[in-house]
Amino acid sequence: MLRIAWRMAAHRITALLAVACAVLGGAAMITTTGVLAESGLRSQLPPGRLGGADIVVAADQEFHPSGDPPIALPERATVPDRLVGRLAELPHVTAAVGDIGFPAALVDARGQVVPVTEDPETAGHGWSSTQLLADPRVEGRAPTGAGEVAVDAAAGVAVGDRIEVVANGRPAAPHRVSAVVHAPGAGLYFADGTADRLAARDAGGDGPRAGTVDLIGLRVADGAGERVASAVRAEVSGTGLEVLTGADRGEAVAPGVGSARSLLVLLAGSLAGIVLLITGFVVAGALGVTIAGQRRDLALMRAVGATPKQIRRLAAAQSTVVAAVALVPGVAVGYLLADRFRGALAERGVLPGELPLTVGPLPAVATLLLIAGAVRFSARCAAWRTSRLPATEAVAESRSEPRTPSRGRTLAGLLLITGACVMSAAPLLSRTVIGAAATSIAGILAAIGLALSGPALVKRAGEAAVRRLRPGVAAPTWLALSNVRAYAQRLSGVVSPLAMAVVFVLTYTFAQTTVLAATSDDTRTGTLAHYEVSAPGLGGLPPDTLSAVRDVPGVRAAAPVGTTTVVWEYEEFGEPAAESASAMVLTPDARDVVDLGVTDGGLDRLTGATVAVSGEAARTRGTGLGERVRLVLGDGARVDARVVALYDRGLGFGPVVLSRDLAAGHTTTGLGQSVLVRTDGTAAAGPGLTALAAGRTGLAVSSTGPDRTGADTPPEVWVNLATVVVLLGYLLLSIANKLVAATAQRRSEIAALRLAGTTPRQIRAMMRRESAVIAAAALVSGLLLSALPLALLGQGFLGRPWPAGPAWLLPAVAATVVLTSYLTVELPTRHALRTPPADALREA
Repeated sequence: MLRIAWRMAAHRITALLAVACAVLGGAAMITTTGVLAESGLRSQLPPGRLGGADIVVAADQEFHPSGDPPIALPERATVPDRLVGRLAELPHVTAAVGDIGFPAALVDARGQVVPVTEDPETAGHGWSSTQLLADPRVEGRAPTGAGEVAVDAAAGVAVGDRIEVVANGRPAAPHRVSAVVHAPGAGLYFADGTADRLAARDAGGDGPRAGTVDLIGLRVADGAGERVASAVRAEVSGTGLEVLTGADRGEAVAPGVGSARSLLVLLAGSLAGIVLLITGFVVAGALGVTIAGQRRDLALMRAVGATPKQIRRLAAAQSTVVAAVALVPGVAVGYLLADRFRGALAERGVLPGELPLTVGPLPAVATLLLIAGAVRFSARCAAWRTSRLPATEAVAESRSEPRTPSRGRTLAGLLLITGACVMSAAPLLSRTVIGAAATSIAGILAAIGLALSGPALVKRAGEAAVRRLRPGVAAPTWLALSNVRAYAQRLSGVVSPLAMAVVFVLTYTFAQTTVLAATSDDTRTGTLAHYEVSAPGLGGLPPDTLSAVRDVPGVRAAAPVGTTTVVWEYEEFGEPAAESASAMVLTPDARDVVDLGVTDGGLDRLTGATVAVSGEAARTRGTGLGERVRLVLGDGARVDARVVALYDRGLGFGPVVLSRDLAAGHTTTGLGQSVLVRTDGTAAAGPGLTALAAGRTGLAVSSTGPDRTGADTPPEVWVNLATVVVLLGYLLLSIANKLVAATAQRRSEIAALRLAGTTPRQIRAMMRRESAVIAAAALVSGLLLSALPLALLGQGFLGRPWPAGPAWLLPAVAATVVLTSYLTVELPTRHALRTPPADALREA
């Protein structure tokens, strides 16, 4: 069977090239998705400044919902300081260090912040933390007292220099450099007592994190690592703390890396559905064209005694041979594409640059199984009708198409289109990103429905067009429309993927731009402030910034604003559920600088353990004003909070807003992130704020107006648009190969027309008219299938029956479809006309 399949494939290289391209592109995309998913689950950060610790004890920075993947918690959870002494007494422990991190930055002679580490929020440490560095080279001595500091060599200072330091928001103070530390990501090191005071970690203090450390690093004797790790696990059993060794130590460097890994998993999950749908559709379509061109061969094999099962096995074996040739390079391209994709995410700040990809065999194995299964299943389906027909009917039908398309197939397609129309209503019911995603899925399902019901629809359209032809119509036009009517399945096989490309580009792109426009509209309408004051280089605002801003002439209102992450626990269909979301942190006076569109309650009640909730979130999670919700804060603390306000602008401001009292002590730095400022519109306000920022180290003033350069565009939008480009390239390449293969298979038809007296010019005219029909049908059907989802999307998000997005996209899509249809029909036709008709018939 395999030998016959190989010989059949050798005589159908052109047709099978479309299958090979579809398999190669599909394998590349599925492998890329698999690598991203595996990296999100298994990748590890390098230990960085914890490279010298053999064992690290830290709090669990993940929330573990029942039956679902863990959710990362990006705010640093702490460890009791008293545990350091207990662990130091364990056998074979040579050093136990309680590490703390707090905001710190250097200031040069011009008052500019000098970056020391990538994260200024945790750049400051106690000197004892240098024991956790891997082979550091230290010039100088340890700092003593409040006026000395050890500095990372990257800062470009020398021992004995006088520098200014801002620590934990305190104003710049002169320090003497007592040591220069040569180690990557070292940061700033203060005397241990000074560091405790600066970070408000003194055991006798009254701060929310007094008597705690961020993590504990242990150094152990050679060869005793496993024994000590087991003893430490026994010591911390039941406390919720984690014991990390080896590659896992990188997890404790920065809690935010957990959210980055979770993002990879979510990204891979969101891409997987679209990628699998499009890959399956394209591969099945390419195999349909290939098997259709071999119906005569398969029918003759039926006539000489082959059983239906053998025919289907032969079709599957031949397709598997072609797939096997394309799978290996496809998988290799997938690994390369995943690395490029990770690099693009790192450049956009979506992922930390240090987070590596996990390159393992699992994505390749999964791709091989999925593609091989899809190819064999699609080939069997394509050969099903020919294999089931009696031998005489199979031979008779091998040169034509079934007179009536399958009713079951047509009904299934119409049901899919109907279901897609129903799914299109999701934006009306849920004004969320999930509701918008339903628009893209609905468009793809409708395109698949068109592929199934297309032969019947095309046949009816062709019959209607032929009936309305005038008697004096040109021969090429009559021939083209007759082909449309007689070969509806063949035409539908090339119209459907083009229509899918139209639907995919329009729905996927406009879904992104519409959500972005609705989010911007919410934010723009709800932001009453004119300016934002922040201190990005300091890791947080100095505590007296708010009062200083309020004293600036022309400032009418100012309020601190922050963001954090919460996990909302609720019940869905009687089962426990949890969802992570970004949350704003506001004070009662924030109502003067932001307008959330409050519909019930008020932000003036936002004190103590209280939250405000968007109306959409309240409706879907069954809560209301005055009720209590269960939240897990960014550091893992569980709280019960009372809902004091409901608001409309959840798309722009998030599903939940925390009171500042509730978030206090549960963020990594404890400092404010920014101050929103509303002015009276006078000319003095802006220059006054600028002067304030110029006179205070590290402060920055920016307008709250929309940034038209695209800098405010969320990274997820760039990721999604990049995905559109990649998938569109795959679709167009596969469609082009499919059209070339379908046209090349018509060499005998073209030869017969030439022998009957048709001139090459008339044949080219006929084929051009057919390509025009293909392009027009693809554009019309694609626009019709996109119209309802996009209209409902615009109505749900923008209150109007059309989406937001670039106006040039429609003509660009139309031009691409027309050009693809013309070139992929014109070029193979010209090639076929170069072959003498008798030779073409003999080869066929």
